[in-house]
Order: sequence, then C-alpha cells, then structure tokens
Amino acid sequence: MEEATEPLPSRASLERLYKANSKSVEAILAEMVSRIQGALDAEGIFPAYKHRIKSFPSFFSKKVKFIRDASTHGTKPLPITDIIAVRIICPFIGDLERVERALSGLFAVREVERKGAARSFKEFGYESTHLLLEIPADILKANAFIDPPVCEVQIRTILQDAWAEVEHELVYKAEFTPFDDPMKRKLAALNANLTLSDMLFQEIRDYQHQLTNELAKRRVAFFKKIEDEIDKDLYTSFKETSRSAGEEPKQPAWLGPWKSLDDLLLEALNAHNRADYVRAIDIYSHLLAMDPKPEIRALIYKHRGMAFFAESRYDESMEDFSATIEIDPKCYKAAYYRGVVHSVKQNYSAAIDDFNDALVIHPYHFYSTYRRAQAYYHVEDYPKALADCDAALELEPDNESLRKLKSMVIKKLKM
Repeated sequence: MEEATEPLPSRASLERLYKANSKSVEAILAEMVSRIQGALDAEGIFPAYKHRIKSFPSFFSKKVKFIRDASTHGTKPLPITDIIAVRIICPFIGDLERVERALSGLFAVREVERKGAARSFKEFGYESTHLLLEIPADILKANAFIDPPVCEVQIRTILQDAWAEVEHELVYKAEFTPFDDPMKRKLAALNANLTLSDMLFQEIRDYQHQLTNELAKRRVAFFKKIEDEIDKDLYTSFKETSRSAGEEPKQPAWLGPWKSLDDLLLEALNAHNRADYVRAIDIYSHLLAMDPKPEIRALIYKHRGMAFFAESRYDESMEDFSATIEIDPKCYKAAYYRGVVHSVKQNYSAAIDDFNDALVIHPYHFYSTYRRAQAYYHVEDYPKALADCDAALELEPDNESLRKLKSMVIKKLKM
C-alpha cells in the first residue's frame, strides 16, 4: 500500500513558525559551534569555521521538493537535516580524520557521508566529509522545530572548500552549464590540480614534522651531554675522565648527486639521533661543501658543532658555533652553546661573555641564565651567581638542580 501523500504546507503558516523559532535556533547553533571548537582546540586542531542557519526561502523550497519527490515515489518525505550547519575548513588533508575523530568522541554521529569517495582514481570532483551530529538534549532544550535534532557538519581542506565554492557558482547557480568536452576537461584539470596540491601540502607538512621530531630528539641528547660534562663536577664527587678524540671522518659511500640538501639534512639528523656522530659530521660537512644559502649554512654549522660536542671534540665544536654566530649574529642558541663549551673547558670568564651575548638576544632564556649562574659560582662571584639563580627560578621554579645550586651559593655567602 502506498504512503499517503503529505499535503503541501501553507507557506505563510510555516514562515510564522520559522520566525517564532529563529532566536532559539540561533542559540542552538551558537552552542554547537562553541562545543565543536572546544573539542578541536583540546586536540590541538585550529581550523577555520563557517556556520549558517538555513534561510526560510531555501528551507521552504527544500521541504516542497521533498514532499513532491515522496509523492512521486509513494514514500515518506525526507527530513531536512541541515537547518543548522557548520563548516570546518582545515589546512591539510591529514587534519580531516583528526577532526572527525574528535567530533565522534564528543557527539553522537547519526550519519557519515564522504562526498566523492565513490569516484575512481581517474575522476575528480567535489570532495567533502559530511557528518550529522545529534544535538545534545541540554542544547536542544525541547526545541521541536529542528526535526530531526541534528546539525550538519562539513569537513574540508581549504582547497576543497575553494573548489566547492567556485563549482557552486559555475555549475549550480549558473543559467548555462558548459557541456562540451573541452570545457569539462578544463574543469576536471583544475580540480585535479587542487587535489594534487592538497596531497603535496600534506607531504611537505609530514616531512616538516619528521624534521621537527628528529631535531627534538637531537636536543634531548645534546642537553644530556651538557649535564654530563658540566654538572657532574659541580654536584657530585666524580671527576672528569679523559676522552679520546673521534676518528677523522671517512668519505661516506652513500653520497651521490641524486641526494637533495633536504634529504641529506634529514639523513644527518637521523644519524645524529642514533648517536652515530661521525656519520652525522660527515653528512653535515658534505652539506657545507654544497655551499648552501647563508641561513642554511648557519643551521648546519650549529648542528655539526653539536655533533662535535657529543664526540668531545670541543675545539672543532667551538669553531662551528663561532661560524654560526658570524653568519647569524642573532642566533642566541649558538652563543649559549659556545658558552657551554667554554664551561666544559673551564674557561668561565669566556663562558660568561657568551651567556651575556645570548641573554642580550633572548633575555628570558632559562639555560643561559642558569649556566651563567654556574660560571659565576666557579669564578667565586657569589652575589651575581645568586642573582642569576633567582632570575632562573622565576622561569623554572621547580628545577631541582637550580635549587641545589642556589643552596650552594648561599652557603658560600655565609662563610
């Protein structure tokens, strides 16, 4: 038996109902946007947002269409699920899944639709992820106008959103749509370029994250080496043991003309983080021989200096940090690192000068302040050592080594 045909609604009556609920619907949308943004902020995702309430003409037109379609097929009219809608626009493809996962953890998801997912690899067109999120009861507050009680959420990249906006103007709103094959091919080529750009942007971002992770690992190992070389005599009874200099670097077999500077830098950082310092020094040296731009040379000198330091080749380490400063006088880290080398060599006056230079560039650098306090302690300038201890404790009040140093300085001042 066929479904009873639903009569077309009175436009005037429906518009009165729409206007009577408008304030309530606006409040529901505002709270949904707030909760969505809070969920993504908590995950470290910061996209752009667009949101809207469906206009009454659009709402009425869609309702009439659904009633007519249902009448034709003898079914119940489809519900209108986009009375309120939020669009989340992300910089990178990799963000889309993260956004979907975060929203699924906060809201009940009634439906997921992946626009364009069914296309073959030869086809290009509109792509977007659409979610229907159930509006929580405490937000809905018994509002019966939004039926079903859902909010449509579209998740796109910036380029997907740009394509959707342009395609909407060219195809859906235009009175004439090009049907000839050359024009269709141009549209497909444009979409293909945008899709490829999205993929390349993601690859570049992944590569940057890989470099960042390798740099973070290298810094941890470097700081551990600093603590081993500087702090052990100050805070323990152990004496420094002599270390033999590393072997002269051999010509690596892996070098080839096909290696780009970025490839080699990543390979050097990987070797550095594996504590294969000789190999890292070889690669850094090869990179310098490629005569990169000054800012890249400064970066490589700094990294090679850190590798030399890890190998206890302190003179070469100091030369590289000095080369970094010569190219980039604003590099406070190179000044700090050179001060560390001076401290290891027990040349505390020179160390203080370098820490001073670092702090001129970066007045709130904790480690320069802390290590300068140690250097002042060694040259028996206890008032300045105490002042630096206090300044450093303002930056890291829970640092146990620093608290211990302050106690040692106070004890000296009381003698």
